Amino acid sequence: MADISNVVQAAVESVKNQTKTIDEAIYDAITEARETCDLNGSNSANCAVAWDIVEELQAEKSHKNQKTKGKSSLENYCDSNPEAVECLIYDV
Repeated sequence: MADISNVVQAAVESVKNQTKTIDEAIYDAITEARETCDLNGSNSANCAVAWDIVEELQAEKSHKNQKTKGKSSLENYCDSNPEAVECLIYDV
């Protein structure tokens, strides 16, 4: 397997440059992790790092999905009517 930092950097750059989607980067990372574990053994440090890369990419995808999630109807209502009883927040 190539140097781990180079693999992470390449995956991040390809997603940022939009040459790959996050799903493609995850797929490639999974393929690379499987190959690494086959070559070095499933208990090797390189195998663990390769799967950590997959986990980080999946977390990034999840964070992006959270950011693009739309507001609920209550949030929209509270934006328009912040003084409404339903929208008041009290510190206890």
